[in-house]
Amino acid sequence: MSTLRIPVGSHDHVTGNPEASIVLVEYGDYQCPWCGQAFPVVQRLLARHGRDVAFAFRHFPLTEAHPEAYNAAVVAEYAGAQGHFWQAHRALFENQDALGPELYAELIQSLGLDVTGLQQALDTDAFDARIRNDMEGGIRSGVNGTPSFFLNGQRFDTGDDFGTLLDAVEQLLQSR
Repeated sequence: MSTLRIPVGSHDHVTGNPEASIVLVEYGDYQCPWCGQAFPVVQRLLARHGRDVAFAFRHFPLTEAHPEAYNAAVVAEYAGAQGHFWQAHRALFENQDALGPELYAELIQSLGLDVTGLQQALDTDAFDARIRNDMEGGIRSGVNGTPSFFLNGQRFDTGDDFGTLLDAVEQLLQSR
């Protein structure tokens, strides 16, 4: 079984309870249809158990299969640099079928952020190191597709049933 090689830390985007004993990490891609299917399950998990779970999202854009995945990650990072990562994260998944420059501009404007700044970030690869660090950490941890989940540092394979993730967290909570 694969283990998470880069522990969750201050470099991560974390929601839920950062001090929780249950830590869920997802390596994901905003254009991946499976990540899109996992998104509402993770949202339900956090709605039910957000006080008991820390959730970190790490970028793993599969650009050969998903040409907008990298730019969507930049959008999330640009918003995140200004305190709006999770709002952008949600909007990107909720509008997964419309990923592209028009959506990115609308999203950034809706957050009250500068669209010109986003374009500069895209043009200058401003968040390339951040995204590549996530990807390299994923590769070191055995990630070869998305979504890839790690529950308390251990790879958790959901197969086609993302509900097993919710079940596993609930079992961990009951065993405490």
